[in-house]
Amino acid sequence: MKWEIVIGLETHTQLSTAAKIFSGSSTAFGAAPNSQANAVDLALPGTLPVMNRGAVDRAIRFGLAVGAHVAPRSIFARKNYFYPDLPKNYQISQYEIPVVQGGSLTFFVGDTERTINLTRAHLEEDAGKSLHDDFTGPHGERSSGIDLNRTGTPLLEIVSEPEMRSADEAVAYARALHSLVVWLGICDGNMQEGSFRVDANVSVRPVGQAEFGTRTEVKNVNSFRFLERAILFEARRQIELIEDGGKVVQETRLYDPDRDETRSMRSKEDAHDYRYFPDPDLPPLVIAPEWIERVRADMPELPDAKRARFVADYGLTAYDAAQLTGSRAVADYFEAVVKASPDGQAKTAANWVMGEVAATLNREDRDIGDSPVTAVMLGKLIARIQDGTISTKLAREVFAAQWAGEHGGDVDAIIDAKGLKQISDTGAIGAMIDEVLAANPAIVAEYRAGKEKAFNSLVGQVMKAARGKANPQQVNETLRAKLDAG
Repeated sequence: MKWEIVIGLETHTQLSTAAKIFSGSSTAFGAAPNSQANAVDLALPGTLPVMNRGAVDRAIRFGLAVGAHVAPRSIFARKNYFYPDLPKNYQISQYEIPVVQGGSLTFFVGDTERTINLTRAHLEEDAGKSLHDDFTGPHGERSSGIDLNRTGTPLLEIVSEPEMRSADEAVAYARALHSLVVWLGICDGNMQEGSFRVDANVSVRPVGQAEFGTRTEVKNVNSFRFLERAILFEARRQIELIEDGGKVVQETRLYDPDRDETRSMRSKEDAHDYRYFPDPDLPPLVIAPEWIERVRADMPELPDAKRARFVADYGLTAYDAAQLTGSRAVADYFEAVVKASPDGQAKTAANWVMGEVAATLNREDRDIGDSPVTAVMLGKLIARIQDGTISTKLAREVFAAQWAGEHGGDVDAIIDAKGLKQISDTGAIGAMIDEVLAANPAIVAEYRAGKEKAFNSLVGQVMKAARGKANPQQVNETLRAKLDAG
């Protein structure tokens, strides 16, 4: 039997506010355990939550970016459940009326464009954190600890429709969503610190069946690579279970990257199990049209619009434009390179940013903002290729020297110091060609017998004689002319 995987993702995005969603406690990462949870976060008697306006601003910004409906009136509810790191025994969230409703996200899976619809995005507070690994009590006994610093941290939970059909597609969606929230400035995107966590709802069904299978939820995956592996394992587990005569149980599971497997955590509750009811301490969240328009006016150019502009203004392919707008920092770097390059060199700039720059950053595990080769430096390098001072091959050597900080990254100083200036003198190139032709009569005879590969061999010989410094175009033109002239 052939099976189809059905995937929907719920993404917890930590909003980039300095204070928590309902209190003034700090959201800074790395503080000593339980040093950033005040009486409001713990809902101690006599305290009342107060909505953080900055969290709402960020929710509106996201809603506008994905073309969603921003609700003029939304409700906060209490989601009731017991867990050691939830001291109130309820979480303040949104249920029946979320602040962001609908919308969609467009992205590429390889070179194929996909659009996934969103169900909702709602505001809520985070819970604390249970610490189990290698934690010892005051007398050396093995124990579990509770850190409540995250309690009350503002989250925007973004829920997709179950429209993804492969792990590759789910990862591409998650990457695009991660890029968007960082682009908008509503989240720092730091997955290691828990700022962007994904829950994957996975089910399987026979190909052609309309009804969904029983889903499981793989909880709190904080790596794109782990997300892919968790989905693949869970889908395979469910298929094997069904084919062996078993039934999939609706439950929450955890992914163990060391064993590359998911394991059961707890049964998966339905909404009614949480006994949602409107929070009596919080009035409805009312968002006036003027508030939405103020946020809209402060929005940056969005990835889709920038992608379309890169195609229209710079003549890039849709695929190249998508790669360059994968992050706002890369898009800004590319445009700065174009500005510093000669007119008409946008495609060359794109090739360098996606090629040499991206490869070197990946190799050294750096972000574009940490590149030692600035956009202006790269633009000047492209200018030296364009004016014939150096060849593209030698430009890579110059780039490596810029990256290493030689001569302050100055292109001309590096070219002079390394003697890399391209030979464009027609007489000098012609003399080298004559020497090569005289030394290789057999290859010349092969060319004149119609073997085109012999020409490339002769070009290589000339470039070797010139130590790679001869102008390739002049070498090709002059060599062809001499061979054809006999």
